[in-house]
Amino acid sequence: MSRDDEWYFCLKHNTAEPGAGCRSVDRLGPYPDKATAERALEIARERTKAEDAKDRKDSWDED
Repeated sequence: MSRDDEWYFCLKHNTAEPGAGCRSVDRLGPYPDKATAERALEIARERTKAEDAKDRKDSWDED
């Protein structure tokens, strides 16, 4: 159940939406505000890039 002060990014419609919206499988979030939700794809890319770099570093540390 989502709260009214949470925002999500809908992957189906490519828009930020408040609280209850599209199915959870089609959304990223929750985010604290609309502006952050609108950056959801950028945030996901940044997090993926950071985790990929961490994985590469960890694999070198194991050798």
